[in-house]
Amino acid sequence: MFRFFETLVDPYTAYADTDAPPRRLWAFLASYSRPFRGLFAITAISSILVAAIEVGLIWYMGRVIDLLSNGPPPEVLARHGVELILAAVFMLTLRPLLQGLNVALLNNAILPQFGALIRWRAHRQVLRQSVGWFENDFAGRIANRIMQTPTSAGDAIFQVFDAVTFALAYLVGAAILLAEADPRLAIPLLIWFAFYGLLMRWTITRVGPASKASADARSMTTGRVVDSYTNIHSVKLFAHHDRELAYAKEAIEETRETFAREMRLYSIMDVVLTTLNGFLVVAVVGWSIWLWAQGAASVGAVAAASALTLRLNGMTAWIMWAVSNLFRSLGVVAEGMETITEPIALTDAPDAKPLVMAAGEVRFDAVSHHYGRGAGGLDRLDLAIRPGEKLGLIGRSGAGKSTLVKLLLRFYDLETGRILIDGQDIRTITQDSLRLEIGMVQQDSSLLHRSVRDNILYGRPDATEDQMIAAAQRAEAHDFIVGLQDPQGRRGYDAHVGERGVKLSGGQRQRVTLARVILKDAPILVLDEATAALDSEVEAAIQDTLYRVMEGKTVIAIAHRLSTIAQMDRIVVLDDGRIAEAGSHAELLAKAGLYAGFWARQSGGFLGTDTDTDTQAAE
Repeated sequence: MFRFFETLVDPYTAYADTDAPPRRLWAFLASYSRPFRGLFAITAISSILVAAIEVGLIWYMGRVIDLLSNGPPPEVLARHGVELILAAVFMLTLRPLLQGLNVALLNNAILPQFGALIRWRAHRQVLRQSVGWFENDFAGRIANRIMQTPTSAGDAIFQVFDAVTFALAYLVGAAILLAEADPRLAIPLLIWFAFYGLLMRWTITRVGPASKASADARSMTTGRVVDSYTNIHSVKLFAHHDRELAYAKEAIEETRETFAREMRLYSIMDVVLTTLNGFLVVAVVGWSIWLWAQGAASVGAVAAASALTLRLNGMTAWIMWAVSNLFRSLGVVAEGMETITEPIALTDAPDAKPLVMAAGEVRFDAVSHHYGRGAGGLDRLDLAIRPGEKLGLIGRSGAGKSTLVKLLLRFYDLETGRILIDGQDIRTITQDSLRLEIGMVQQDSSLLHRSVRDNILYGRPDATEDQMIAAAQRAEAHDFIVGLQDPQGRRGYDAHVGERGVKLSGGQRQRVTLARVILKDAPILVLDEATAALDSEVEAAIQDTLYRVMEGKTVIAIAHRLSTIAQMDRIVVLDDGRIAEAGSHAELLAKAGLYAGFWARQSGGFLGTDTDTDTQAAE
């Protein structure tokens, strides 16, 4: 039975991607709720019917009291026995069935699927953002918003059908019931309802913003805590335990203060609501007793009015909390929308086509990119890399080396100029097809918190086991992989490597990354300090492997260890975003310029400059 309700809506149903999602709350919810519209309508009707039955039961209890007061038991049972039996059958069969339908629609058909749909689509939308977008925020905060928004949206939907729809139907039914007993009994209910509405409005207008502020503070706390955990090696290395605690405490205190301000609203609401409910009980019950004393109302009417007001007294706090929680949840959703609905800035052109690789020529044509700051990055760079050419790229920190690679991969859109691959402007081709044709090994190669097999196959998921192992062997990684074992007892290629590959040494991570790129076998190869994390013996073996891998490929190799690029076909020296020198190793030494100076200052084969900081320039 549950399976039937759980499969009424497929949370992963196909939908059209959009680069600019709706940024207004109700438009956002309407967009995500589209597959559920029919189900929402049925659930609303069932909630109204459940409320109508509840009010009808109170009315019927008053009728039963009147029936029992109208004669001796044998006579009452003779005249109304069948009616009472039918009422009992209704209570034991139809009422549970309708209640069960309402609960199944809400708990089984809507909530799990609605949360999954939002979480899936939100994650899918965020993954489409550019690398630069991710560099400008905490990964922890992004993840927190992706995770808490679906839960809060589900809570909001639950409150709409479980409380708001039910409550509105119940209040309308209560007014009708009291008016039927005596129209004057509806007057205190209407007065109470007017003040109740004012209290609800006062609460709602304040709870939404307060909840959003509280949710934002919680996301900031999560971001800071996750940042500390992600960089735990640096925290321990520099003995900054107390500094990180203080950094987190600042956010935790902001979260506490915003939450405390939110809770003050609920305290005020509760006191005022208790006073209003006291008025309702005294006014309706007192008036019904007065009418009974005047002979204008029956005992059953008094009993029904008393039961109804006591029920409302119990319900109103629940309704107020439900409505407040509804808007509190909407506040959390609004906070999450700041991330989920951010427009996709780096997109494929409307008529973008897949990259068609031919020879593998790469050309930078008057390329400038300064990360929007007018300085740093690249400045009117012209560079042509011939098909199959092995190009070494060096320069001081901030010279533009990493910027060049990021623009080639289209992690950012250049500000002016063009980048062409085999004559095709990369802005006119799809991003996925571009990156499929480029293999890259970085100095800081982070791995996925998955098995070694999964990490290597990331380069080519359809590769066979033998192809995967062959790639690991070429990367000098197979021997250490077969000896791995993680805390769960998984061995070899099934062993998990930890977050960012933390369970492996730097050299082991680099070799797994090399195996992944070797398996990918892309025609354009980018090496960014690819062997810097390796010891000399392993580097020598890897260097031979890399030279074999480079055969037939267009290669861009960034290095501070100049010996690793001395054998390249051509070496380009970048300085302040422009090409300062270009030529072979011997030609550049003969020029006695920047390259010759770098070579002369090397100690053990390292360039006497800091690590490239183009990444920081992007932030």
